Parts: sequence; C-alpha cells; structure tokens
Amino acid sequence: MSSGAAPRLRSLQRHLGSLEGRGMEPASPLTTHVLDTASGLPAQGLCLRLSRLEDHGHQWTELRTSYTDPDGRCPGLLLPGQMKVGTYKLTFDTEGYWKRRGQASFYPYVEVVFTVADETPKLHVPLLLSPWSYTTYRGS
Repeated sequence: MSSGAAPRLRSLQRHLGSLEGRGMEPASPLTTHVLDTASGLPAQGLCLRLSRLEDHGHQWTELRTSYTDPDGRCPGLLLPGQMKVGTYKLTFDTEGYWKRRGQASFYPYVEVVFTVADETPKLHVPLLLSPWSYTTYRGS
C-alpha cells in the first residue's frame, strides 16, 4: 500500500462506520440511523430499545437499550453472530426526543417491527422523523 493510501483508507473506514483498525469490536450486523426531517439534522440522543419476539410469538425480550450518537446512528445494537432468524422490534422514544427540543409531537413512540429471514451479515433500519410523521424502510 502506498504511503498516502493508509490515511485515506482509515478516513474512509471512519466515515463508513467501520470499527476495524481502531481497537474496537467489529461493526454490528444491525444498525439504525435517525434523521430529524424537521431540522434537516441527525436525531442525536434519541433513546431506542431493541427487542426480539420469543416464546413462540407471545413474548418480547428486550435485547438492548441505546441512544443515537451525534450523527443520529446507533452502532453496536447486536454483536456479530448475535442476529438470529426471527421477528425484531425497534422502539424509538420520539416523545422524549421532541420534548427535549420543546416541540409538541403526535407520536409518543415509533415501533418498527421487522423479520430477519436468514442470518444476514448486515441489516440497516433507517427512520426519518418529524413531529407529525415518520417513514422507515429497509436500508443497505
């Protein structure tokens, strides 16, 4: 590798969210990114919970509680190898997020329920959020 290539590669890895080469755990197989469409900025500090449907579809088991970072992302929702086939739910505390901004809102929380059909190496669930609406989709 040329002498100038290594710094560019590290910069690109940081930009893309890669944790390899920084002494940290590998990237999570499940990520989310929340954008505040009212401000046009990432939704920093939004609390979210990840749960998995267990007990033959009768009980949600909470796997993790986390907060979005300054870029609106939530890294490390699951450890590599931890994502199994099944039904998952991301619950976003939108009421708390808007209250901290002094903004009234319509939805107190947003639940995104999705199915993992195979042990895919990477799944991204973005959320576009305003005080009066939200949109989500399967990202890449």
